[in-house]
Amino acid sequence: QVQLVESGGGWVQPGGSLRLSCAVSARIFNIIAMAWYRQAPEKPRELVASITSDDKITYVDSIKGRFTISRDNAMNTVYLQMNSLKPEDTAVYFCSVTSTVGLRFQDYWGQGTQVTVSS
Repeated sequence: QVQLVESGGGWVQPGGSLRLSCAVSARIFNIIAMAWYRQAPEKPRELVASITSDDKITYVDSIKGRFTISRDNAMNTVYLQMNSLKPEDTAVYFCSVTSTVGLRFQDYWGQGTQVTVSS
């Protein structure tokens, strides 16, 4: 069952912008964090940005000042606004949410959306 649905990926020229969206199923309760990861060819998956239920935000250094993570108040959707895109931003971008299940954390993942930055 698909519980995270991503959209907004595509091709853009260097310096351009894209906004990624991730719709979160209402069946996921007790979300404590939402995040975007990316995985470029031949590289490990990398945490790009995260936002917690109490609005603590982190970014990987390589995108600071260019990307912005945000969410709606109900935590139904998480966004990644990507500006001043560079070729090195090319990757499959994955949405992830973390919820509490009893005494444990449960991670959910989207299918990924391709972002390609090239001339």
